[in-house]
Amino acid sequence: MARVFHLSDVHVAVPHPGWTVRDLFSKHATGWVNWKILRRGRKFRETRPILERFAQRVNAEKPDAIIFSGDADAMGFANEATEAANLLQVGTFPGVAVPGNHDHYTPAGVRRAGFENAFVPWMQGERVDGERYPFARQIAGVWFIGVNSSLPNRGVTDARGLVGAEQLIRLDRLLSSLPPGPRVLVTHYPLVTAEGVSEPRHHGLRDREQLAEVVSRHGIKTWLCGHRHHYYRFGPTPDVPFQIICAGSATMAGEPGFEEIVIDSSGVAHCTRHSLGA
Repeated sequence: MARVFHLSDVHVAVPHPGWTVRDLFSKHATGWVNWKILRRGRKFRETRPILERFAQRVNAEKPDAIIFSGDADAMGFANEATEAANLLQVGTFPGVAVPGNHDHYTPAGVRRAGFENAFVPWMQGERVDGERYPFARQIAGVWFIGVNSSLPNRGVTDARGLVGAEQLIRLDRLLSSLPPGPRVLVTHYPLVTAEGVSEPRHHGLRDREQLAEVVSRHGIKTWLCGHRHHYYRFGPTPDVPFQIICAGSATMAGEPGFEEIVIDSSGVAHCTRHSLGA
């Protein structure tokens, strides 16, 4: 069995993210408007003290690993990811991390690999053809499979995700090559909402059905994700033959928290929600 702490969507902002002229004509700028002018950032004013409390829990309770399902950044800057990794003590404890759409906000940000450089200790594992995604890391006898479901979108309100055909092929090959043992999928985007339906078109995973088909074929029973800022669990059902556990946002005002998850020998997750409120 593996006992892990699962969190997501911490959205760390920094005072001086390192603006360039080119950033003014990118999604960094629309992110800034959303964060500052439309005041989304007010919901995340307590991010640092909340993550400090989380680090204290980790140090005191020593889970087997921390699972982070994306959105370290607020506006997609590399030093936001670095600050988030520092607050989460990446490298001090074992972990698995995948990027969210805010971490892959712009094509330039993806090329610079700010998230991947900051979270590299939590992105170690088995791979196919030397490609960064997907990867598999075994922790306490359980294989955690990290898949990148995030990519830059040009539209102001476009927050869709995509795994992509090539990564799906690699995922199928990776899962076929792993030794036996329980397996847990980790993505940023969920398959369905808390009501069991697809997300709105502008916010959801474009190839969710193709990903679900690969996951189902390989007998994965637990899917950990984020993206939606409210915690929920869904499944299994006849149409969704695995558990979906959405961590929500660990730091958003109102219901900050994380999940303590025990994965049993069959790959089923037993979950307890913990508050990170003051």
